[in-house]
Amino acid sequence: MAHNKMLQKEGFKLGTFSSNCSSGMTVSKAPERWVNSWENNLELGKMLDEAGMDFILPIARWIGYGGETDFHGGVLETVTWATALLANTKDISVFATIHTTANHPVVVAKQIATMDQIGQGRAGLNVVAGWNKPEYEALGLTLPEDHETRYGYAQEWFDIVQKLWTAKEHFDWEGEYFNLKGVKGDPWPLNGEVPILNAAGSGLGREFATQNANYLFTPAIDLSRSVGEIRELREKAAGKGRDVGVLTFSHVICRPTEAEAKEYHDYIMSQIDWEAVDNLVNLQFAHAQSFPHDLLAQIRNVMALGHGGFPLIGTPDQVAEGLIRLHDAGFAGTTLSFVDYVEEFPYFRDEVLPRLAAAGIR
Repeated sequence: MAHNKMLQKEGFKLGTFSSNCSSGMTVSKAPERWVNSWENNLELGKMLDEAGMDFILPIARWIGYGGETDFHGGVLETVTWATALLANTKDISVFATIHTTANHPVVVAKQIATMDQIGQGRAGLNVVAGWNKPEYEALGLTLPEDHETRYGYAQEWFDIVQKLWTAKEHFDWEGEYFNLKGVKGDPWPLNGEVPILNAAGSGLGREFATQNANYLFTPAIDLSRSVGEIRELREKAAGKGRDVGVLTFSHVICRPTEAEAKEYHDYIMSQIDWEAVDNLVNLQFAHAQSFPHDLLAQIRNVMALGHGGFPLIGTPDQVAEGLIRLHDAGFAGTTLSFVDYVEEFPYFRDEVLPRLAAAGIR
């Protein structure tokens, strides 16, 4: 069987997030903010692979968030980006992020299976059922306002992909959203499957994730709350006969001293592109009018630094301690983002990864 780290449950999973997007996860005007060039992504991918990291995850984005930096205005498309990374690495899993309504399932099934052939079994699929209305409008699509339609469509879409990955004969499909004649998947994923990621906050979204995904994403805002949330999600999946891990996302500022880390944090925060942040927050919470204003202000700051990620700010000991706390809360792993991934990851690799290994979580 081909090797895919994300189909194996042991160890606390670590990967990077959003390196295919301009500015990464930091909505700052700082001149050293992440440049999402292919050269930088290739250098990062090789570095992560050699360090034994588990996965690389991109964001699929079609228009940016405006502001002075047009945060996420520049984006490397995720299937072509992931395929090229798989061709240039040996062990790490690389995901493509796919919007169900913008991508036909027969096309996606073949794209991901081809990626898996190129990566010798290391491809992954992050499924997005859709939420970003301006992007739908940019593509000339209509975002269904009700979750039932959105996830009904996504489920049928995913069922088609799964059948294409397993059926060895041509088949027809007559469903509510798709009518297909004589389709077949060849080639197929080398493991017979690829790891599936999904981020979902609504009840219907979590029904979809626990039914279909290997890992579900949820923010780590309050770890005491996360313990119960993770338990509930895993129990929901177990009730369907499935073992679903829960991942979160984190933002790292790791320096030799706490003072240096805080100083860099303050420097980045002094150059935030607040117009882009407000566009991002307003879009994310467009349907949460009753959201408490004091909490919204707090989230505004967190969104500015790391797109809402769990803050890991401090010395290698403090960053490692934060990751161990995520592990102890029940998370199966986390993504990591940095202001400049290529510049900052080597210090994390050399100082934090050995501490996690010594703690027995990697």
